[in-house]
Amino acid sequence: MYDDFDDDRRMFADPGGTSALRAATKRNPRNLPCPTCGEQNALTPAERKRGYQCDACAERAEGGGF
Repeated sequence: MYDDFDDDRRMFADPGGTSALRAATKRNPRNLPCPTCGEQNALTPAERKRGYQCDACAERAEGGGF
């Protein structure tokens, strides 16, 4: 049971953290800017497709600051 959970966590850029961003791969590189703040190399194509923004912008939008 826990092995599956650990495997699932490895797909995230910050396993165990609060980020929803996925780990970058050769097929899905982190090479796109954040649509909110313009930070370069903040998102992968899959994250852009889902309408994500960088972690700092997501934290601010959720009231967490940074």
